[in-house]
Amino acid sequence: MSAPRTDVRNIAIIAHVDHGKTTLVDGLLKQAGAFRRGEVVNECALDSNPLERERGITILSKNTAITWGQGTRATRINIVDTPGHADFGGEVERVLRMVDSVLLLVDAFEGPMPQTRFVTKKALALGLKPILVVNKIDRPGCDPTGTVDEVFDLFVHLGANDAQLDFPIIYASGRQGYAIHELSDEPHDLAPLLDLILEKVEPPVVDLDAPLCMQVATLDYDDYLGYVAIGRISAGKVKMGDRVLCAHRDGKREEFRVQKVLASQGLRRFEIAEGSAGDIVAVTGMSELNVGETLTDIVQPTILPLLTIDEPTLSMQFIANDGPFAGQEGKYVTTRNLRERLEKELKSNVALRVEDTALPNIFKVSGRGELHLTVLIETMRREGFELCVSQPEVIFKTAESGEKLEPYEDVLIDVEQSYAGAVIEKLGSRGARMTDMAPTGDGRTRIEFLCPSRGLIGYRNEFLTDTRGTGVLNHNFRDYGAYVGPMKGRAQGVLIAQDPGETNTYGLFYLQERGALFLGPQINVYGGQIVGLHSRENDLIVNPSKAKQLNNIRTHAADEKLFLTPPLSLTLEQAIELINDDELVEVTPKAIRLRKRVLDHNARKRSEKETS
Repeated sequence: MSAPRTDVRNIAIIAHVDHGKTTLVDGLLKQAGAFRRGEVVNECALDSNPLERERGITILSKNTAITWGQGTRATRINIVDTPGHADFGGEVERVLRMVDSVLLLVDAFEGPMPQTRFVTKKALALGLKPILVVNKIDRPGCDPTGTVDEVFDLFVHLGANDAQLDFPIIYASGRQGYAIHELSDEPHDLAPLLDLILEKVEPPVVDLDAPLCMQVATLDYDDYLGYVAIGRISAGKVKMGDRVLCAHRDGKREEFRVQKVLASQGLRRFEIAEGSAGDIVAVTGMSELNVGETLTDIVQPTILPLLTIDEPTLSMQFIANDGPFAGQEGKYVTTRNLRERLEKELKSNVALRVEDTALPNIFKVSGRGELHLTVLIETMRREGFELCVSQPEVIFKTAESGEKLEPYEDVLIDVEQSYAGAVIEKLGSRGARMTDMAPTGDGRTRIEFLCPSRGLIGYRNEFLTDTRGTGVLNHNFRDYGAYVGPMKGRAQGVLIAQDPGETNTYGLFYLQERGALFLGPQINVYGGQIVGLHSRENDLIVNPSKAKQLNNIRTHAADEKLFLTPPLSLTLEQAIELINDDELVEVTPKAIRLRKRVLDHNARKRSEKETS
């Protein structure tokens, strides 16, 4: 017999990147007393991954829970914090099926952004009724009322029904830790938001006596526990020691004994005796697992439809490091190490694809976007791996009619009006089509484009240069569209080291006028390594290790001091965006180097002649 569970609420927080989701979750945890008195808690406590802390973004969706209310009114609120970046949108789509409502967080200054549209469309399609949280109302120059109007227009455009259009509104500042129903109210704490969740979010309607049924919305992998299935129990109960059936994606059915049932509270995951319908739990014990599979009763199985997993749109080659410095800086160097690490990543990173190629030391790795893949590369680098990676390539498709298709993205750019012309010209040359343009106040303009994904590869650095670092660029995958033809690559050539050696001030001083350098003095280089960006279109072989000839002539000119311009320090993303298809980025725990795919100059010349 189905009945509502009034002691539980399940809610997800969705928003565009950097609109304050994780900061607001911190405030809710503190408000509900999830931390001990005197406990030292980091800012953005749920962002436990070091990369998440450094970049200030959420990469993996995480669920936590708080208890709000006293005595018989105490209610467990399961909260799912979701990523805001488009490359991790697949995480958002899956976890929305675990909840009964969403907190739609919108920055009161920026208003709805591309990822806001993406996640809201998914939530509305699932029939969820959002609660609008207008965040950062303490930010100077914000427009909370205008933001509400923009969100309403967005809902109408996305085809929301009448019940979804009648959304509750609350104004908040996650950083300051308060929420208010009206802008004229005096701010105190976040209690009004928690009370609103209890009032407006419908309790889950469940049948506790039915056979077990649970769909895996996300998964984890632990070297001790093995696979960890995380999801919401839609019917029945599960406890440690139960015999359970796992219906796999490929049609196989695995019977296993439940080793542990885990739940979350605050920042901790702990073992519980039993999980009931309506709870979000983690279950261990199965030998294989994939997202969207069903855990169910063996005698009376209920197999739920499989969840769709986003197809990759971008691919790169991961190559075992074969450069002259291979093995000097990393712990894991061989092809076998690389294969084992990628296979391990596949167990938890469900949007990733890994394929073998004709060469045994090269793997084709496909993902949802550039950030999705660079986060993996950076993680491997910190674990002690050495590898080389190629220029990203979009994944093309062929329509039923035989037409070639490529991925397109919605691009939203916020720039000062004086730089708008340069941005429109550059993106126009990259196949983009402008769809909207409007002033946003304070001399700034918001421009929207529909652009092929290929056109955005390598553009961010150019964009920051054109806008003097003041522009904001956001993009989100939309769909596959018609192929726009070949695109022009990097306009400049590179400076290539001629021989192995150590760079010095004298050699680099006379190379400065040739272009921008990536290296300073006293750094070891090898033949075929890229040491700088040439000011002209062609590649140039140079000698950064050239030493000054010693003689006994003493003149003012001979003793003149040499001054070097500070070298360009490239991040991993900048290096990957910069290279052409005949170049690689060598990634080690201590360095990021650029190199030619073929290091030998003569062999490279021969291959260039053969391809031309």
